[in-house]
Amino acid sequence: MTRQHSSFACTECGTAAPRWAGRCAGCGAWNTLVEEKAPPVSSASRTGPAARPMPLARAGGAGWAARPTGLAEVDRVLGGGLVPGSVTLLGGEPGVGKSTLLLQVLARLAGEGRRCLLVAAEESPQQVRLRAERLETIAEELWVVASTDVEEVVAAVEELRPEVLVVDSIQAVSDPATSGPPGSVAQVRAAATRLARLAKEGDVTTVLVGHVTKDGALAGPRALEHLVDTVLAFGGDRHHALRLLRAPKHRFGPTTELGLFEMTEGGLAAVADAGHLFLSDRREGLAGSVVVPTVDGRRPLLVELQALVTPGPPAGSGIPPRRSSQGLDGGRMAMVLAILDKRAGVRLGPYDVYTVAVGGARVTDPGADLPLALVLASAAAGTPLPEHLVACAELGLGGELRQVPNLAHRLGEAARLGFRAAIVPPSAPDTPETMTAMRAATLSEAMLLAGLDPGRMQRLHPPLAS
Repeated sequence: MTRQHSSFACTECGTAAPRWAGRCAGCGAWNTLVEEKAPPVSSASRTGPAARPMPLARAGGAGWAARPTGLAEVDRVLGGGLVPGSVTLLGGEPGVGKSTLLLQVLARLAGEGRRCLLVAAEESPQQVRLRAERLETIAEELWVVASTDVEEVVAAVEELRPEVLVVDSIQAVSDPATSGPPGSVAQVRAAATRLARLAKEGDVTTVLVGHVTKDGALAGPRALEHLVDTVLAFGGDRHHALRLLRAPKHRFGPTTELGLFEMTEGGLAAVADAGHLFLSDRREGLAGSVVVPTVDGRRPLLVELQALVTPGPPAGSGIPPRRSSQGLDGGRMAMVLAILDKRAGVRLGPYDVYTVAVGGARVTDPGADLPLALVLASAAAGTPLPEHLVACAELGLGGELRQVPNLAHRLGEAARLGFRAAIVPPSAPDTPETMTAMRAATLSEAMLLAGLDPGRMQRLHPPLAS
């Protein structure tokens, strides 16, 4: 009798190990290695015709054209729509709106006469019907089946012959021929592999919904991301209406597009003009406020940054000053504070500093370095920045201003929304005709152009006595 081999895999990241260990060597998580038993595979057990080599020129590309989903923001990210026979993995935090987004997509496709099947592995058909009524997404060609057995899902697909299949979620589907509970590494891998093979053989456009871990990564084995053609990340702050759709992996198009949605009572609404969404409630003439023209992928976005500087703990108390940032990288904010201190003489070390990217946006663009420095100085001095001013540059550790990519594209969007001046590095390209370029080589020069006197701020904020 052939001996059955076993291995261990991490339930968080999928890293394989020959023996059990308390800590995963891949992600560092504790007590996440589970045993997987795999039966031996011999050449006699293989079925189906053997793959034969062929000239690449004879490999036809007909039928692989993307078909629109009916939602413009989804089609933007996918480069035109879903490709027949492709497998897409949609990941996101619980409650962010993954099921709502896919239900709206299925309703649009079914409304065009394309048969769609929704596998509800975590809900009953009645629950799906209630959501569909609320979203007004009931269509004649939209079918639903509640099952957690991958063989039942395959049987339903073979019976119904849908063009589009959605499985919500892949972690809840299990394969009876595979050991382990639903959601385990072995089960997720087996179920996803079976559904991917079904998609290729039957030319069924398949979308798998995946959960994410507490760190924001897709749960399950890492091989799951390599198995699919496209990985979509759907996220956003649950306390804000903004939702963002990205494609970290896409075999049929670019991975630099960004889709924006707004969560409403009637479902997800596409956001065609993101600038008005972020700046609609902006209060002008407020100290500690500036607008940064950033780029997410290839899409320009104008986001308001705000800062608040308040007196910190009393000297000698032993309590460190508070540093808080929302939507901004805390490490980058610390670097900007150090540059302000060393290169411009704005010493905010003993003060509590709070910064936020308004509207639930997350700004990781290096071009936000200069706006962040200006907004911190504005908040410290209590001096508002000019109303129709934007700033965009990366800060070097020597206090010099450096150019960032796509600057002309950023400033064009700012000019469209009514901004009339921009502080940019000397090497920046020409600004639009309706905008004045205020070129500065250093942070101190940029502060002077913005109406902030570094010498006066040094007198306002002396360093703490040692």
